[in-house]
Amino acid sequence: MRIDTFLEQSPMFAVHRAARRFEAIAAEALAGEELGFLEGLVLAALVFEAPRLVKPSQLAETFATTRSNISHCVSSLEAKGLVRRQMDPEDARAFLLVLRPHGRRAAMRVITAFDKLQRQFEQEIGKTALGVMLGNLRKLERAGN
Repeated sequence: MRIDTFLEQSPMFAVHRAARRFEAIAAEALAGEELGFLEGLVLAALVFEAPRLVKPSQLAETFATTRSNISHCVSSLEAKGLVRRQMDPEDARAFLLVLRPHGRRAAMRVITAFDKLQRQFEQEIGKTALGVMLGNLRKLERAGN
């Protein structure tokens, strides 16, 4: 198609295509857990932040997504019995997220899956090249602002 030349030179299209591929890779890696990518990230974040409890708004900011997306994600994780909401003692309008024991075990499996993917990417591209690519992606992301 005539647009092929444009697409081959478009960083936006390349990032979009890569993002779709990464979503598929993550879905495959997390299929055994019956979790989506964002759900896996939330569980991993709760483990990494422990013992400090996290507000959903903090997750939305960290993952550069909307509070609504995080809310849907938390509701799904709650329905699966992996997390529970706890009222924030310092702000009655907010709540904190607590990993349930089953959620902690699932989070550890998710972290293991993410680590395995990271090692595969590093083997495929090399650590240095991967670091350069991440730096360039961050520059592209900031360039849009």
